[in-house]
Order: sequence, then C-alpha cells, then structure tokens
Amino acid sequence: MARRPRLFVADMPYHIVQRGNNRNSIFFSNDDYTYFLEVLQEAKIKHRCCIYSYCLMTNHFHLLLKPEEKDNISWLMKLLGAKYVRYFNKTHQRTGTLWEGRFKSSLIDEELYFLACLHYIEMNPVRAGIVTSPESYRWSSYRARAFGEKIPVVDLDPWYNSLADNETERQLKYREFFQNLLPESTYKLIREMIRRNGIIGGEGFKKLIEKLTHKEIIFRSPGRPKKNKK
Repeated sequence: MARRPRLFVADMPYHIVQRGNNRNSIFFSNDDYTYFLEVLQEAKIKHRCCIYSYCLMTNHFHLLLKPEEKDNISWLMKLLGAKYVRYFNKTHQRTGTLWEGRFKSSLIDEELYFLACLHYIEMNPVRAGIVTSPESYRWSSYRARAFGEKIPVVDLDPWYNSLADNETERQLKYREFFQNLLPESTYKLIREMIRRNGIIGGEGFKKLIEKLTHKEIIFRSPGRPKKNKK
C-alpha cells in the first residue's frame, strides 16, 4: 500500500508523535532524556523550527512545533532520529530500528486548536496516571511557562506572551489554564487526527490549506466504504 503523502506548510503549527517499535521503551535513564533534548535543540537550530511544547514519555514523545520552511520538520526529525538512535543503540547495546515506522503529524489551526493541543501534550503524564499534576513530571515543557523554568529548547508562543504584562502574572494564568480539563471530544479529535496525519481546524482553515498547497483535502471516516444497495 502506498504511503499517504505528508502535508507540510511553512509557518503553521504541527503536533508530532513518534512511538517506539512495538511500543517498546525509547528512554531508559535520565541521561537518555537529557541527550534527546540536546539533539532536539541542535536539530531545531539547524532546521529552523519553533518548538512550543514537548512531552517525553517512556515509549513515545510529543512535539508541538512550527517550521520556518515546509521541509524543516522532515529534516529535523531525520537528524533527531539518526543521532538519538545511534546513541541509544550504542548506550544500551542493541541493534536495529527504534521507531514504530514514520512519525505521525497533524496540522493545527492556530486560532482554534493550538491551546488545546498544547494542553493535550503537557497533560499526557497526568492522563497516563504517572503523576497527579503536570508540574510533577520532569520531562515535559510545562514548567517553562508555568514556573519560568529555563528550558532552552522551548519557544514561548504569542498567546502566552499576551497573557499579562509581567512574567509572574503570565505564569499564574498559565497554571490556571491547566486547572480545566479539555472536553473528551477534543481529546478524541486530537488522537484521531494524529493517527490519520490529518488537520485539526475549521472549514475556513481547511480551505486556506487547500489554497496554499493546491491540493484538495478530503477526510473520510475510517473503515471500508459501504456497498450500494441494489
């Protein structure tokens, strides 16, 4: 079966997910997480992307990023994968693939779903039952905005910078934002679109992307087409 072509557009945010092969662990130690973030920082500088959010889980990771050029995500992920897999295999004395196929990506309507996606990513450890609050999880970007922790790989987005006139108030409002849960329908939409390499946005956003890419965007329900009744 032919691969579905990826839809990348410059200066638009994307939700990226990469999983370990057979859902196996891709991080075993603090050194693994630390090295991964170092390589991610290197990759985002070389292949210009803003990285607004991340969450590194035991067997997968999430990124919310915006590329300066449409091919930069692919180049960033290629560099990240090559360097991290080489390090991981050498460190843990293993061979072979680390990833479960190609990374997944979904294009995000910045006006409607950027905040929902950011919330989804940084609440991942809470939903997984690993911690009871996002600040308790070390390997996500949450503390960069919530408490001003210096995390070099994280870029602060325009929405966050507009929350208040000073950093203390911005951090407080960010923490308040995370006190509310997203509707289950929004969680479902984000999961479904990342699985399908789809678009999270309204009809107007869909038309904008079609205009920019000169491609018709059609989303069909999963499953086999229904047969016409005779």
